[in-house]
Amino acid sequence: MTLGTAVANLGWDEIRFPMPLFHGDTIHVVTEVVELRESRSRSEAGIVTFLHQAFKQHSDLVASCKRSGLQRRRPAA
Repeated sequence: MTLGTAVANLGWDEIRFPMPLFHGDTIHVVTEVVELRESRSRSEAGIVTFLHQAFKQHSDLVASCKRSGLQRRRPAA
């Protein structure tokens, strides 16, 4: 999702592990962009906040966090 655009990870918030994960569980992760804003110090980049959620095989939420990253912006067309 951020390959080639990530400049820096800025931090993680609201980290939760509501259910245990065990050897043999199968997980999948869903990522959603929840906030965008322009960087005040870098005109070529912006701040993106992602919500990452990990689910095990029966759709039980096992982990979640919000992550902020400095991402390169698309060039103006």
